[in-house]
Amino acid sequence: MSGLAGIQAINVFGGMACLDVRELCIHRGLDTSRFENLLMQEKTVALPYEDPVTFAVNAAKPIVDQLSEQQRSRIEMVITCTESGLDFGKSLSTHVHKLLDLQPNCRLFEIKQACYSGAAGLQMAVNFILSQTSPGALALVITTDISRFALADANAVQEWAYSEPSSGAGAVAMLVSDMPEILQLDVGAYGNYAFEVMDTCRPGPDTEAGDADLSLMAYLDCCAGAFKDYSDRVQGADFKSTFSQLCFHTPFGGMVKGAHRQLMRKLHKAKPEEIHEDFEQRLSPSLTFGQRVGNTAGGSVFVALAGTLDAGEVNEPIRIGLFSYGSGCCSEFFSGVATSKSQSLLKEMRIAEKLDRRYRLSIEEYEMLLSGKSVVRFGTKDAELDHQIIPSAWPVSGNGDLLVLDNLVNYQRNYKWI
Repeated sequence: MSGLAGIQAINVFGGMACLDVRELCIHRGLDTSRFENLLMQEKTVALPYEDPVTFAVNAAKPIVDQLSEQQRSRIEMVITCTESGLDFGKSLSTHVHKLLDLQPNCRLFEIKQACYSGAAGLQMAVNFILSQTSPGALALVITTDISRFALADANAVQEWAYSEPSSGAGAVAMLVSDMPEILQLDVGAYGNYAFEVMDTCRPGPDTEAGDADLSLMAYLDCCAGAFKDYSDRVQGADFKSTFSQLCFHTPFGGMVKGAHRQLMRKLHKAKPEEIHEDFEQRLSPSLTFGQRVGNTAGGSVFVALAGTLDAGEVNEPIRIGLFSYGSGCCSEFFSGVATSKSQSLLKEMRIAEKLDRRYRLSIEEYEMLLSGKSVVRFGTKDAELDHQIIPSAWPVSGNGDLLVLDNLVNYQRNYKWI
């Protein structure tokens, strides 16, 4: 019986189009000094023919394609983690299962708990693997979220101010098994902290509401509380010395910086210079991809993990501390071990290269998409998608491995490969 479990493979999909967030801030007339605190460069903007299903499948396909037929047949659980669901009853995982052509002996379900959903899905899958109820089985955990800003009326954007530049879109797919070549989770090493708070919520399918200041305070409280629970469970755990690298849920880089500063002050009475140096060494690599896709909600902490493995130094086994926070709220601090092999396998996914290939939207194109006139809204019965709404964004010579939404017929979403 194996006592190992964790992430065997991971991939990040950052969509087909992006926007320069500095250009957006200037266009909105926002304070550029406050913008610097976001630590953002670009944000993914979902095109009308992209939805949470296409994002999820496009993240998972490169991982599944690497598996042998025998390995594919052992995927016995598909968990989608999202707050961008397309149906009040039907799980996104059913679409993902079909489009990836997986075996029918598979458990399919969806998790919703704001931005904590991805960590919840990973822990669910890890415990399935550890239980050995089906020795050798694999689980596919996919976080997928699209900001509802794309569904808003353009004249309402000012209400969100600095939330707009940081709200992105993206998906992270993780293959979970007893061969955790990307991240071997420390079994039993975790800490939770939760309480009810109305910091951010989605009271309607296409509506976002919240209190940014309250959300910041809840995030900071949870970061301290979750790590305390972790240290209570893990003898000798020390925030400064136990973890070579750290990956936090990243609504924007400034919030991560604030949480790190609070813990360093509270736990170690660290001075500003030490805090800055520690952040640069242990957290700045985690921002590598997040500052290019924006807040990906449930996938944010795993976008940070991918960034750490891509940009950090992993010459020997290192322990990584991960913090996940979901509004409402629930949070978790957990940890795992990565190796130089983890880094080489992550780099094989060529995440940065794929982000570089995204179409760069102009402000005029973004505003047109933001009006929502071309977006398939929640509950739409029939629709034809205009794949040429922004002609330059459509791949000129696709090779058939990128999924897009084609149409809706009597609520049924039909997809095609391009």
